[in-house]
Amino acid sequence: MNNRPTPATYVTLAALIVLGSLFAWRFAGQGGSPAAGLPAQEVEKIVRDYLLKNPEVIAESLAALEQKREAAQAAAAQTALARHQAQLYSDPEAPVGGNPQGDVTIVEFFDYRCGFCRKVHPAVESVLQKDAKVRIIFKEFPILGPPSVLAARAALASRAQGKYHPFHKALMSGGGSFSEAEILQTAASVGLDPDRLKKDMAAPEIEKVIEKNHALAQALNIRGTPAFVVGNRLVPGAMEEADLSALVRETRAGK
Repeated sequence: MNNRPTPATYVTLAALIVLGSLFAWRFAGQGGSPAAGLPAQEVEKIVRDYLLKNPEVIAESLAALEQKREAAQAAAAQTALARHQAQLYSDPEAPVGGNPQGDVTIVEFFDYRCGFCRKVHPAVESVLQKDAKVRIIFKEFPILGPPSVLAARAALASRAQGKYHPFHKALMSGGGSFSEAEILQTAASVGLDPDRLKKDMAAPEIEKVIEKNHALAQALNIRGTPAFVVGNRLVPGAMEEADLSALVRETRAGK
């Protein structure tokens, strides 16, 4: 069992400390106030009694703090997205699906071993099938250990044989351990030459693509999978098909 304090605990403690300091200043720090010169214990009791009688003050402070944090994160995300447009949308080494000339682009960061990525995969494919004007850029972002890296290397290597998208779909649909044997077997099932694929997987260029994707994810503060970038929006986590379609429509309408 994990007994470490949660982020919410730290936020609550910080808010209480700030509130306590403010009240202590108000009651004990102002010359001529009723609490001026009171011992610390009495000031603490005054603060404690006030908070017990007005607990909504804590909730209001926490809500304001959370709003400020979210606003700061949103502003930072917008700045990061603007700074990394080329890496997101114009990287020649990134696999592309859907309509290469589409008017709206979805960028997906994913890991083949990520359960949420596999869960959202049918929704992504459905959007591509129903909307012929959508382009998707695949960002291999293996974060769940060596098998994830192996699968990502294989997928990127499959581009040399022109089979990335069918291989990608097959890997997303599978639920195996992603051993080399399983990956090569899946490759053969979609028409890839397993021997050639194994050789291409060892190319240093493949590793460089993965490293670039990790650097880009870090720059965008993407810490998990899946994560989507559509237009000027960064959405962490899995999305329902309706939500993804709505985001595509909003992005298209805003052009």
